[in-house]
Amino acid sequence: MAKNSKELRQWEPVLNKNRVLIPISILNSFLYQEYRDTSKQQEIEQRRQRDNLFPGVKAGTVGTDSGVMSPPVLQLQLRNSAQSLTLWQNLEAVQASGLLTQLLHKEIIMQEAMFELVTSEASYYKSLEILETHFLRNPVLVNTLSQSDMHFLFSNIEEVMKASERFLMDLEHRIEKSILIPDVCDIVYYHAAKHFNVFITYVINQAYQEKNYRHGNQQFRDTMATLENYPCVKGLSFTSFLILPFQRITRLKLLVQNILKKAEENSEREANAIKAHHELEKIVKECNEGVRKMSRTEELISIEKTLEFKSKSVPIISHSRWLLKKGDVQQMGGPKSTRTMRSRKLYQPVYLFLFNNLLLVTKRSGDKFQVIDSCTRAMLRTEDLEDQGQQLANVFNLKLLENQDEREVNYMLKTSSMSDKLRWICALTPNRRTRFMSTSAHQPDSPQVQCIQSYSAQEPDELSTEMADVLNLLERTDDGWMMGERLHDGERGWFPSRVAEEIQNKEVRAQNLREAIRIQQAHEGGLHAGAKSGVRAGRHALKGSIFSKS
Repeated sequence: MAKNSKELRQWEPVLNKNRVLIPISILNSFLYQEYRDTSKQQEIEQRRQRDNLFPGVKAGTVGTDSGVMSPPVLQLQLRNSAQSLTLWQNLEAVQASGLLTQLLHKEIIMQEAMFELVTSEASYYKSLEILETHFLRNPVLVNTLSQSDMHFLFSNIEEVMKASERFLMDLEHRIEKSILIPDVCDIVYYHAAKHFNVFITYVINQAYQEKNYRHGNQQFRDTMATLENYPCVKGLSFTSFLILPFQRITRLKLLVQNILKKAEENSEREANAIKAHHELEKIVKECNEGVRKMSRTEELISIEKTLEFKSKSVPIISHSRWLLKKGDVQQMGGPKSTRTMRSRKLYQPVYLFLFNNLLLVTKRSGDKFQVIDSCTRAMLRTEDLEDQGQQLANVFNLKLLENQDEREVNYMLKTSSMSDKLRWICALTPNRRTRFMSTSAHQPDSPQVQCIQSYSAQEPDELSTEMADVLNLLERTDDGWMMGERLHDGERGWFPSRVAEEIQNKEVRAQNLREAIRIQQAHEGGLHAGAKSGVRAGRHALKGSIFSKS
């Protein structure tokens, strides 16, 4: 028998002695909305400490005799403050067991990562219970809406609750059996594969939820305002409860990613984390695609109603088409002489509709848009032009290699700002080289930022961000905008620079990139062979000892 198996077995009396003494369902007094904010703020503070206070400390190292705190120690210290979340190491049963003096530091960090997944699920379920008991089952609220409106508003939330309850029960049983958590990702994988499809139905229906909520009658709005003032809601809005399922399935994927980053390579834990992550990734992808498909189709229908074609009519509505960017720009009229410059405006307004496979050049006419030119997106080229005074500031050339008349056409266009010019250039010609390298280039010293505020995208080319998101920086402008690629899912887009802080520490950036590459490899199946061997190895023992060497 492997040495670490004997070491694990010697703790069985202590572990069994402490069964059912850990009431997980009441460990976390936070509602899930509070948990998310607290957890993300702690991630930001941890990064700030590593980035600014200890620029010379290598990311991922453990403490030394010098007394300088390493990042993992810092993480636990930050989470151990008065306003923070419950820690595994602070449980009475854990402290009484003597485990903290015996386990390797990296194993304590892993225990905390797995324990956070469990306690956050308890917090999530607590918020779902309020959504059900305080809102869904409230007789006064029920009487303000028709049966169909109630269905549209709450969708299949009861099925989502049942899935969460089953999941939480299995997680609780795992903790109750042993305070030294062997794994949680095997449980995540089972439930994601068997029960979590209910999330997809719920999330896709969110568009109907929003419409029903906005168009509720006065009695409904008055009742809702009253219910939102109850102490149990803690000042949170009803809509913050409605969006919980999608927030949770996305956060759950990130928590599994966090475990995967810390797992020993070729171990059973790694194999289970990869499988769980793959299942959650599929669910999140289907949720996103379902929501996008609905909103994109509605948007195309709305746009088509406003278009007027002078010559060739281009069919707009297609399942394979969606809007990337739209807006006003100025087209240079090109005066031939000083006299014509006085008699004509230098620029004429045009309105561009850019889809993923088509560009429409239009002129606004009231609430309609007259299409004057079109071109497939693959046949577009751009050229940035240097500023030459106020009239020639923020100008670029747009070339249509083959327009609707099968001719090559050039447009000199002026935008309202430097950032708007760069955003149009990036959208029109996506294969253009960006100022900084993308994550796929695997450049260890590429600039990175971490979001310190959430941001909701206002335009199709923007990226909605959450607090603590880490992004690889691709572009930045002097007037307050950044273009980034989020490390955990590869999504790209623009966001205001005010919502992010640049990560200064080179070692922190390098570790972020290594972790992102590992997650990407797991997603692409690059670790499939290693996962198989990890399952075989894991049936016998965890790779390497999890206990301190005495």
